[in-house]
Amino acid sequence: MTPPLQALLREAGALADGAPATAATPEAEVARVLQICNACRYCEGFCAVFPAMTRRLAFPAADAHYLANLCHHCGACLHACQYAPPHEFAVNVPRAMAQVRRRTYTLHAWPRAFGAAYARNGLVVALALALALAFFLALGAARQGSLWGAAQAPLGGDFYRVFPHNLMVSLFAPVFGFAMLALGIGVARFWRAQTPGAPTPAAAAEAAHDVLRLKYLGGGHGDGCNNADDAFSPARRRAHHLVFYGFMLCFAATALGTLYHYAFGWVAPYGYTAWPKLLGIAGGSMLAAGSAWLWRLQAQRHPLQGDPAQKPMDRGFIALLFLAAVSGLALTAWRATPALALLLSLHLGVVMALFVTLPYGKFAHGLYRAAALLKWAIEKRRPSTLALKED
Repeated sequence: MTPPLQALLREAGALADGAPATAATPEAEVARVLQICNACRYCEGFCAVFPAMTRRLAFPAADAHYLANLCHHCGACLHACQYAPPHEFAVNVPRAMAQVRRRTYTLHAWPRAFGAAYARNGLVVALALALALAFFLALGAARQGSLWGAAQAPLGGDFYRVFPHNLMVSLFAPVFGFAMLALGIGVARFWRAQTPGAPTPAAAAEAAHDVLRLKYLGGGHGDGCNNADDAFSPARRRAHHLVFYGFMLCFAATALGTLYHYAFGWVAPYGYTAWPKLLGIAGGSMLAAGSAWLWRLQAQRHPLQGDPAQKPMDRGFIALLFLAAVSGLALTAWRATPALALLLSLHLGVVMALFVTLPYGKFAHGLYRAAALLKWAIEKRRPSTLALKED
């Protein structure tokens, strides 16, 4: 383990060599509630967190971060727990896990200062960045006399006449590269802290299956999550699926458009029946619906669920997803109108803000969670170190 990572884990309240977390940290609260859960084990069949918990007697910070990211925040354990508030034990696994997940995003972020700023003011930072970038792009378009319509001739839906292709590439390539680098460093730091061992093909296949199906948003029984009350609902799982697959379709549309441009010389704008346009419209519609649904579900969430301090971060990410989808759909619908340049500036500003903030918010949790699921798939295939040995 690298010295910087050891320093991060010390700051989180525990040494990487297995020392217990200090009492003042969220990691210590995870350790406290899991000690109680380990004695009770009523929720053992709910999700992967509890069988992974039973393979441990102590919970140092690295394990707290692993189990917190393995948790899918379905809420089933809170509503089933006999020791949940107002019991004096005050066992609230979803909130304890959410607080540690927020620490994961900050402690493993690169650069760390960016992660801390976004964790504290996620919604404000996201919207302010999007508006600032959109304003900057709109000023650039206005300097060419094309912010509303064109000074000399109609734009005809050709956004490259507002921002040339090479200019757009020079703007977005560094942003995309930075986001991928920061995400890669963060996930690598998290993975090294877990000392998971080498994945087998079977473990990798199981983890991919669980990620793509969002298996553990089924509440441990397949009926869904607890959201506002004790009732089970598949709503969060379905909303997450809309967001995930909508985002992937939008990404596929962009990738296919890039292939068309460089490999075949087919330059945008494309017609509504072209594959990049069809994928983009389908993905944008799914992304808009899913993000709006998630915002509503979060507003209805039971007050004991989750970490109140993380709501700005979550809402910032959801807001950027929604704005990116809606502005993209609006750009598609009104690309042949005088509003093209203004809508293009807004859409590009939102998308740039989304990619800049990807490594520091809820997008990163998907990668950390995938890493935690892979570790669990590796771990469950190994003998438990707690097994009693015969003399």
